[in-house]
Amino acid sequence: MGALADADRLIRWGSATLHEACPEPSALPASLRPAWAGATIVGRAYPVVVAPGDNLALHWAIVEAEPGDVIVADAHDAVHGHWGEVMAVGALSRGIAGLVIAGGVRDTAQQAELGFPVFSTSIAVRGTAKRWSGVLGEPVAFGGVSVSRGDVIVADADGVVCVPRSSYPETVENAAARVAKEEAIMTALRAGSTTLDEYRLRGIDDRSARSRAQDR
Repeated sequence: MGALADADRLIRWGSATLHEACPEPSALPASLRPAWAGATIVGRAYPVVVAPGDNLALHWAIVEAEPGDVIVADAHDAVHGHWGEVMAVGALSRGIAGLVIAGGVRDTAQQAELGFPVFSTSIAVRGTAKRWSGVLGEPVAFGGVSVSRGDVIVADADGVVCVPRSSYPETVENAAARVAKEEAIMTALRAGSTTLDEYRLRGIDDRSARSRAQDR
């Protein structure tokens, strides 16, 4: 099964579980936050490099991305609103699953009404130029994680993860096992056990860590 077929399960598991289950670095920068409350994304990555203060590349991405793709854009700019309501309507009409952008967006209330999910590093009203068509579909680095076309993007209130295509089957298997284990732990906790016992934490005492904490 692909990511789109697994969408309900991936969102239910959540970005944190998938990050822990992925054998490769997968967590995109924590500065990426939902532009509106309740936004979630599951889809295939379509990476884009955008010039700061310029959104022509995003207009091209709307045309070039395929249904089910998530536009993952690096704009290096939190001052300008690179994406808004009009572009969201255009993206929805082409079946694009969402936007993740290291940059600013605007028209967040309108995009919430549309149900188009956006994760960005800022909300900004300043408009953009349209001069550079950008780099479309080539790998983009986000905080040490390389995002390639076809990788699996999952975004929710906790953050954004990018699971490499090659690691997706293993990640799903690990995540399912992790969820089952945590359900068993929570059952034990409700019966009176403790997290110290369930995670076998008794007897651990890093004195150097305690010293560092006292020095703060």
